[in-house]
Amino acid sequence: MRVLVANTGSSSVKLSLLGPDDAQLWTGDDLAGMPDGVDAAGHRVVHGGSEFVHPTVVDDDVLKGLEALAPLAPLHQPKAIDAIRRAMAVLPEAVPHVACFDTAFHSTLSPAASTYALPRDWLRRWDLRRFGFHGLSHQYASRRAAELVGRPGTDLRVITCHLGAGASVCAVRGGRSVDTSMGFTPLEGLVMATRSGTVDPGLVLWLVNGAGLAATEVADALERSSGIAGLSGGSGAFRELLDTMTAGENAAKLAFEVYVHRLRREIGAMAASLGGLDVLVFTGGVGEHVPIVRATAARQLGYLGVAVDGTRNNATLSDGDISADGAAARTVVVTAREDLEIARQVRRALR
Repeated sequence: MRVLVANTGSSSVKLSLLGPDDAQLWTGDDLAGMPDGVDAAGHRVVHGGSEFVHPTVVDDDVLKGLEALAPLAPLHQPKAIDAIRRAMAVLPEAVPHVACFDTAFHSTLSPAASTYALPRDWLRRWDLRRFGFHGLSHQYASRRAAELVGRPGTDLRVITCHLGAGASVCAVRGGRSVDTSMGFTPLEGLVMATRSGTVDPGLVLWLVNGAGLAATEVADALERSSGIAGLSGGSGAFRELLDTMTAGENAAKLAFEVYVHRLRREIGAMAASLGGLDVLVFTGGVGEHVPIVRATAARQLGYLGVAVDGTRNNATLSDGDISADGAAARTVVVTAREDLEIARQVRRALR
């Protein structure tokens, strides 16, 4: 089965055509250049809510359900829906389209991990819970990490760090998500390129009720002009941040320190949920290509058995083990391949 994969993120759309053996037959960013012979299409959809916890063949009712979830992921959901509609318009009618959800991997969270301490009638009325995101990436990365260290995934306690424009960490035990840093929306958790990550809800209320800002203004700022961009005064791109740090900009240095501090804190929280750590994984654009983030984050994680070899770390920008000799926990880099995970789920859904 030749599967067209549309990986729609907050800042990019990646298209690829994978053959039956997962060989990459074509990549692009425009459906107009796509070759013939597509048997099925798989689409990354960020938010599936409580309804969509498995890969789902798309029809009109499914699209309506996805649209209803758009306010919970405003940077992602509308783009994914648009990509689905465009692909359905271009491909032959007989080609099935399957939605694969970032939230689905985290449907295994226990009630203790997924429940907010809010009034019970609120939780029931509006389905308020921690959903988690980047599940396609975390699922692939945890499985690939087990291959890299040569151990069955069923035996491992893994923490996966997906670090890109969006960022989250996930605690994986036996191949299942047991905790994660993102929650009801992709705004909770780590500091990101333009997103704030977790802030005190009382601060948000004060901005509206005390400072007099409009709720829409606060919401837009938390999504689009906070995070690295807000702290550094730049675009939020990590390479730009490193350049301005090198130039001696104090605001950029603080942004980097806040970013790594929050990353370390969330890794520690995930380790507590797992009861220890066997493998620490870095993936995503920043996780794969910015060795200084890995080294700085690992520097104070020795209590978890983490130790990174400087030479290996600086030389590794794709799948590889960067652990120091004798480290109790292994640290690996995994190339993000959400396309492989999506194609795998499409084939399972249509089998």
